[in-house]
Amino acid sequence: MTDLSGLETELRGVVRGEVGFDVTARALVTMDASNYRRVPAGVVAPRDAEDVAAVLEVCRARAVPVVARGGGTSIAGQATGTGVVLDFTRHMNGLLELDPATRTAVVQPGLVLDRLQEAAAPHGLRFGPDPSTHSRCTLGGMIGNNSCGSHSVAWGTTADSVRELSVITARGQRLRPGRDWAGAPDGLSALVEGDLARLRTGFPELPRRISGYALDALLPEKGADVARSFCGSEGTLGILTEAVVALVEAPRARALAVLAYGDESGAAEAAAGLLPLGPLTVEGMAADLVRSPAGLPAGGAWLFVETGGQTPAEARARAEAIVRAADVVDSLVVTDPAAQRTLWRIREDASGTATRMPDGSEAWPGWEDCAVPPARLGPYLRDFRALLATHGLRGTPYGHFGDGCIHVRIDFDLLTEAGVGRFRRFSEELADLVVAHGGSLSGEHGDGQARAELLPRMYGEETVRLFERAKAVWDPDDLLNPGMLVRPVPLDSNLRFSVLPRRPVDVTFGYPADGGDFGAAVRRCVGIAKCRTTTVAGSAVMCPSFRATGEEEHSTRGRARLLHEMLAGELVTTGWRSTEVRDALDLCLSCKGCRSDCPMGVDMATYKAEFLHHHYEGRRRPAAHYTMGWLPVWLRWVARTRTAPLLNRLASVRQLARLGKRLGGIAPERQIPRIAKEPFTHWWRRRQRRTTGYLVVLWPDTFTEHLSPSVGQAAVRVLEAAGLRVVLPPSRPLGGGVCCGLTYVSTGQLDRARAVLRRTLDLMEPVLRRGTPVVVLEPSCAAALRGDLPELLHDDPRAPRLASSILTFAEALERHAPDWTPPAVDRPVAGQTHCHQHAILGDTADRSLRESAGLTGELSGGCCGLAGNFGFEKGHFEVSKACAQEQLLPSVRGVAEGTLILADGFSCRTQLEQLAGVRGRHLAEVLAEGLEKESKASGVSGVSGSKVSGASGVEK
Repeated sequence: MTDLSGLETELRGVVRGEVGFDVTARALVTMDASNYRRVPAGVVAPRDAEDVAAVLEVCRARAVPVVARGGGTSIAGQATGTGVVLDFTRHMNGLLELDPATRTAVVQPGLVLDRLQEAAAPHGLRFGPDPSTHSRCTLGGMIGNNSCGSHSVAWGTTADSVRELSVITARGQRLRPGRDWAGAPDGLSALVEGDLARLRTGFPELPRRISGYALDALLPEKGADVARSFCGSEGTLGILTEAVVALVEAPRARALAVLAYGDESGAAEAAAGLLPLGPLTVEGMAADLVRSPAGLPAGGAWLFVETGGQTPAEARARAEAIVRAADVVDSLVVTDPAAQRTLWRIREDASGTATRMPDGSEAWPGWEDCAVPPARLGPYLRDFRALLATHGLRGTPYGHFGDGCIHVRIDFDLLTEAGVGRFRRFSEELADLVVAHGGSLSGEHGDGQARAELLPRMYGEETVRLFERAKAVWDPDDLLNPGMLVRPVPLDSNLRFSVLPRRPVDVTFGYPADGGDFGAAVRRCVGIAKCRTTTVAGSAVMCPSFRATGEEEHSTRGRARLLHEMLAGELVTTGWRSTEVRDALDLCLSCKGCRSDCPMGVDMATYKAEFLHHHYEGRRRPAAHYTMGWLPVWLRWVARTRTAPLLNRLASVRQLARLGKRLGGIAPERQIPRIAKEPFTHWWRRRQRRTTGYLVVLWPDTFTEHLSPSVGQAAVRVLEAAGLRVVLPPSRPLGGGVCCGLTYVSTGQLDRARAVLRRTLDLMEPVLRRGTPVVVLEPSCAAALRGDLPELLHDDPRAPRLASSILTFAEALERHAPDWTPPAVDRPVAGQTHCHQHAILGDTADRSLRESAGLTGELSGGCCGLAGNFGFEKGHFEVSKACAQEQLLPSVRGVAEGTLILADGFSCRTQLEQLAGVRGRHLAEVLAEGLEKESKASGVSGVSGSKVSGASGVEK
């Protein structure tokens, strides 16, 4: 009988690492990337092997199970448990030694694979296996699952790269497993010697046989390799505390041949025939997994075949040889490293994109990685497709075609009893089909709960009993990860969806991609944890708060887990009033990076707004929600009363500013931005403006109107110089003007946001009738109008019409002044692409416009960290600063003299000014200045036009 009374207290007394038995700590590890969910008693983050031993001693005395967990990206359920979960990512995550001479490294179990690769790269070395989760999976998890990755055709599985391990058994024995029976527990050699015939004949020979225990590695002719036999044991035999792993020589140059075939079967049939040519990878995927086929050769399926060489020419020659040997519809050979990374991201994101079918319906793992002999892959896939059809299921295979290992997400109905029954029947029949083709139930991710029950179909009852005896030698008390591999938990129990409400909850946003169901939106997070990537590749944004804190609860996945538990109501019991969910969402910057960077399109900014709306419904809100949330109202009042100069003077008085910030919930470290003496629309009323040309509406957003009117003035000059006729939206003298509602959305004041947006749609009726394009200068406002508006006012047909009319400044020039030539600024640039532009709007037009103006250089990705109200709120300054330090501030340090700092967002410019003393500029300002210089050089000044009476408005 498990005794949990006093467990937390006892662990705190003997463990130096963190011990978490609170709701948040437990909720974050209820799931991995599988279909399964188990609620643990608590979580321990051990600092060292002594902590691990102490936990095992306490848990053994109380008969409490122990589960080791790395990145939590396991797809079969083996990283969840009901006892104590050991989280190795916080402390035991170091690279202890790297020896280039022996090509070995000593690693701790929580070390992320990419950190090892980065350390090995300067020596021309790398770790061979590389799963698609390489940016967040850990070496301990890879050893536990015997992970492989795309390069296994060249460098094998993790077991092929393990030399020696440090392991603590459930009973506290310290072992050093290696070859020649090194580190074997008592009784293991006797077990092997008593069943040599079975070990020599009962294990299929194929490159991706991961299922079961690798007891055949203990055969004398295979070197009695105890370390190798430990790989793939899923934490059921002992707890890994250290590993010596082998490295391989990395090719100095690589080329990528992308081979196009008419369909998946053609690609599968061709894969095995390419292996004699010595490729590094032979990866396959079909067209319905690709969000956009741009950059891929024309076809219905592709093989990604990578080659290596000492020189780029040698690598390319090998790739071209593969193209010549392959019977393809079309092909592409890529040698540029950046272009290769772009193509590889398409393949690596498949584990997420596969979780939504082309029609938007959900699909799930469970049969994620069966493997058959590569030569059998084509026939197997045809039988697999037929089995899917028999059960009325759909799925798109992809993965390691060269190894015969197939990943697939299938549209199982795991929400109803009938659907779960079909899931079981299909699983049993597919297991038989895999075995009939000489395959392994698992070819990479392990058996876990998903497949362990079916191991007798692959190995037979006698071999499975041998597995049970081996488990008993290592762990006689069945303390470590019970229910995995032997004496398995049924494959249709502990399903993560069984605890969720069957009816959609009442929400405010429309969630059009999820059928209006907030639960389905939360289910988008399947746990592959791309949000836990600690370094940003290229222009990526997600997830800045996790990279700032390193805490799971501040990752997109962590927040999704808490929302899942909130809906379940078992662990998080207070629903929308949950303080645990509120606190996890508090550091979400609403950057929307997850909406584009998460392969599943999780939109945590929207979920946060939804939660805050319900959490504070009928209750007093934080002061910042009333100050910064209602910023458009306060700034309109300042403009109407002409008190900007007075307020600016008061804000410069230290004591008054300190008091105002304290009352307003503003971080004391922040400077209050100065309000413009003259709003943008006031300047507009008194100027001459163009009366001919293609009509566009310029949106006077709150930031441009009251805080940086120079951006609006510059945009008008440029748009008119390009031949466009600019007008402003209609407004009501007392009722206010148009507003995107951003500040209300970001603070979760959705009723107010809906009211403001309906007023905006009323005002924009003349614009909508004419179909006039609307130019928005502030990226966050443009993103709100294009994204949030139609989802928040999903019941108003005008909302999508306005959303579709929204253009960025660069898009307006590209579409409606295509023949205009911008001024030749000819300067280098640095700065940052706005996170909302990256996530919602895209920057293709901006890049083209910069190039046409002679602006050279790349802008960084990431998030500035200010993110509207976020960085101004009390308690957020340090995280906001850390986010800026990651990409924005380094991008402007040490730039060449004469470099222009571009930042289209007001928040980005403010962050640059307050943290670096650097002036950032909107692209419109840079181009307007260029026009001014050109006009002075030619002796012409100003823009021709005639005086137009009235404040603003669209002519009817």
